[in-house]
Amino acid sequence: MTDSASIQVSLIAPIYNEYENLPDLVARVESVMSAQARTWEFVCVDDGSRDGSDKLLRELAATRPWLQARFLRRNYGQSTAMQAGFDAAQGEVLVTIDGDMQNDPADIPRLLDLLDSKPEIDIISGWRRHRKDKTMSRKLPSMIANRLISKVTSVRLHDYGCSLKLYRREAVRYVKIYGELHRFIPALAHEYGAKVMEAEVNHFPRTKGVSKYGIDRTIRVLLDLMWVKFLLRFLHRPMHAFGGIGAAMFFPGLLILFYLAGHKLFSGADIGGRPLLQMGMMLTLMGANFIGMGILGEMLTRIWHEPGGKAQYLLREPPSE
Repeated sequence: MTDSASIQVSLIAPIYNEYENLPDLVARVESVMSAQARTWEFVCVDDGSRDGSDKLLRELAATRPWLQARFLRRNYGQSTAMQAGFDAAQGEVLVTIDGDMQNDPADIPRLLDLLDSKPEIDIISGWRRHRKDKTMSRKLPSMIANRLISKVTSVRLHDYGCSLKLYRREAVRYVKIYGELHRFIPALAHEYGAKVMEAEVNHFPRTKGVSKYGIDRTIRVLLDLMWVKFLLRFLHRPMHAFGGIGAAMFFPGLLILFYLAGHKLFSGADIGGRPLLQMGMMLTLMGANFIGMGILGEMLTRIWHEPGGKAQYLLREPPSE
């Protein structure tokens, strides 16, 4: 068995109900990676499978020292399973791949060589340029989502959804993923200074098992994108988000109340039943609430970053001459 301290490459595959594909996946990875001079391991994380994939994975791992099996207690989702793989992996380069045999393990050596040739690059993201999926249910929603994600995050990729990606360990050391955030790893890592590039990879149609993807996933991705946008723009300055909305409500509401108060004092008008009074009170109270949320967010940010908390910045080695 390879010494964990000397492992160069860790392949990571989340597995969920892939009983039919699992033997082929393990055999294909072994065939490709055994021909490499690099030391490697294959970390498979069973995400609460119910078709016997967990038992099969345990049997496969028992006779293959390079196959590391991890078993989640229930189905947490692809992002959590991938995070479990990141936590278990020992390699300096982490390679994520799907368990459904639609990604091609034969692409991995080429991408590793590409990463070696570009020391300035931290992440290589696969691009399924000739994708073998249904157009209306998979390719079209994915194309729209990719363009939207690229626009919002400013990290322009053709194919955020491709699971075949290479990461230098340092690039994802501070990135934690959950929900559906696995597809946003390049954008999240870019926030920490990671350099991202894209490379074309092969893609095959699914021939065994059942796809776990549907149009509902596109909706969940769009909702997660809203969170990612907030995370990237306002994580260190929540007052700019909540305070801006609060100010846009509070000051107009205050002006309305001052106007009505002057109207009452100087002309004796009856303002108690005017809808404008209700609007002014509502805007003022809602605005004050949002400003209060911004202040609370700033306090939490200080707790997060100040002594004993998370560093506000990361240092890097000086550039080589």
